[in-house]
Amino acid sequence: MTRLTAKDFDPEVLKLFDKYVHGQLSRREFIAAAGAGLLASLSPTFAAPLVPADDKRLKAGYAEYPSPQGYGKLRGYLVQPAASKAKLPAVLVVHENRGLNPHIEDITRRLALDGFLAFAPDALFPLGGYPGDEDKARELFAKLDQTKTRADFLAAVQVLKSHPAANGKVGVVGFCYGGGMANYLATMVPDLAAAVSFYGAQPPAADVPKIKAPLLVHDAGNDARILAGWPGYEAALKAAGARYEHFVYPGVEHGFNNDTTPRYDEAAAKLAWRRTVDFLQQNVVTS
Repeated sequence: MTRLTAKDFDPEVLKLFDKYVHGQLSRREFIAAAGAGLLASLSPTFAAPLVPADDKRLKAGYAEYPSPQGYGKLRGYLVQPAASKAKLPAVLVVHENRGLNPHIEDITRRLALDGFLAFAPDALFPLGGYPGDEDKARELFAKLDQTKTRADFLAAVQVLKSHPAANGKVGVVGFCYGGGMANYLATMVPDLAAAVSFYGAQPPAADVPKIKAPLLVHDAGNDARILAGWPGYEAALKAAGARYEHFVYPGVEHGFNNDTTPRYDEAAAKLAWRRTVDFLQQNVVTS
């Protein structure tokens, strides 16, 4: 079957889908406006990860850690190069608003192949974990106490800082909800080594002066919702003297890096990923 792309859909349908994905439309409202078939065709397909889960070059598994200020315990997918003997630079991977699904696990393995100790917590773990269904995951996500969830991700940063396989430097990469979390963590962790946000919500301007980490921000050219917040964020970053790079990828949709959905754009995703890995290697790898 030929994979559909964003160009196969009317732009108005993509706007409706973006509202549905981010909780501004219910499933019933989206189907009434766009049709059940369209919803199915826009939803992720997890059949072919870029890096197989059993890749022998990697050591991968699930790990649990205490999070006393959050939900009490966090659980995530921890991956590292199998042959590495040296201490590794660490990267926290933050998922979209559906929890730790197969796509984010694949992203985590990709980072490990590039030489990082990569850890992807599942924010849905306190509610039973990613349920294997994107709609159910989205419904569960809305039930999270975000104060506790943010504390869990802060605890995850500390886990990586002190992990015996790590070199003590931690970066973060996040997508959509996770992109907003990457921005948030940059305001909360003064010694964060780097933060990469893919089409994520910006933090309040009042918090921007607390950012000490270098930032890399990827946005989609057709993502009016996220781009609307950029001018204010950039003004605050400039006023604070923050180090940042911002790239807008013309003609692509929110979620363009996710290769399991039709909104994926191969050219933009490959360029953004190369920039991301280069940025992390420059800022998280200890010489």
